[in-house]
Amino acid sequence: MSSTSTILIVDDEPSARAILEALLFPEGYELAFATTGQEALDSLEQVAPDVILLDVMMPGMDGFQVCQRLKAHKQWRHIPVILVTALDSPEDLVRGLDAGADEFIPKPVNGIELQARVRSMLRIKKQFDELEAAMQLREDLAHMIVHDMKNPLTTILMTTFAVRESITDPQASQYLDTIEAETRRLNSFMTDMLMLAKIQENQLILKCTPVNVNQIVQAVMETYHAVAQSRRIHLVTELPPGTPRPVSLDASLFQRVLDNLLSNALKYAPRESTVTIRVEYPEKQPDSPASRPSVRVQVLDEGPGIAPEHRERIFDKFEIVALKQRGVPQIGLGLAFCKLAVEAHGGRIFVEDNEPQGSIFTVEI
Repeated sequence: MSSTSTILIVDDEPSARAILEALLFPEGYELAFATTGQEALDSLEQVAPDVILLDVMMPGMDGFQVCQRLKAHKQWRHIPVILVTALDSPEDLVRGLDAGADEFIPKPVNGIELQARVRSMLRIKKQFDELEAAMQLREDLAHMIVHDMKNPLTTILMTTFAVRESITDPQASQYLDTIEAETRRLNSFMTDMLMLAKIQENQLILKCTPVNVNQIVQAVMETYHAVAQSRRIHLVTELPPGTPRPVSLDASLFQRVLDNLLSNALKYAPRESTVTIRVEYPEKQPDSPASRPSVRVQVLDEGPGIAPEHRERIFDKFEIVALKQRGVPQIGLGLAFCKLAVEAHGGRIFVEDNEPQGSIFTVEI
């Protein structure tokens, strides 16, 4: 472990750097040095340290501030930070913990203690790296499987179309409708998973063009017309009169969002109830705030509704399994996808009560 581990020593005092170097040199580490907090932050990409020894009392940016910046950065937050300090008051200890420090070494530095704490932090870092690598491998395999499953799903759909042309039995036709609907649903789920991965890895490039949102809504509603009829659910569209102003959107991604929300509403809506899609274009006045949305789309259902304490959690993919186990309705990976897709457009999505019963999912962009 020691032969390949890199320790970054950050201290403005040459004598302090020399002492730490002398104490750690026998351990066989790769040692890197920085004389200021900013220099340390600027060197992270090149050095890629496994542990950082960080002096607290430095001119300009002190160790507490450097630690806060490190722990706030997604790429560097998991590097263990050992604060090296002559400060020993409880207030300073609390400040260091609040900044995100993982360990403390008092000055003057004891060599045996320093070596032991560095080894301890390296063990933690190694365990984290191994866990992260395993999780990444599992995620990569899942994405590969999902991608490969789309091909047989496409074949099933094409075969369904071919069989439909050769049958006249109404009941057989209904069976084909069910096969086609469920296959499309599974295919949509696979698409959501692939898009979700791209959004999270910042690999999805939005292709925004001026879009007629009313037309997208009508296309999505038409797709689910047969499903709604089979479940005796009334589909209602509330669109403002006239020709709407275009909205800059990635049309395909936005349609997937509406598709997910409508599918979710129909899944949990009781028979003989109503599911509504409402579109509004808030008027922009000269004194309107810049954050005022260009379009607001709402999906209203009369299902079981979402309890207030779950309304943020249902959009978090890491919360979905726990919520499902607790029997929380109207959740799924599709909502996590919706949140990331809407936020990629600079918008927001949230859920409220639909009085007297049900939920209202609102998308504002």
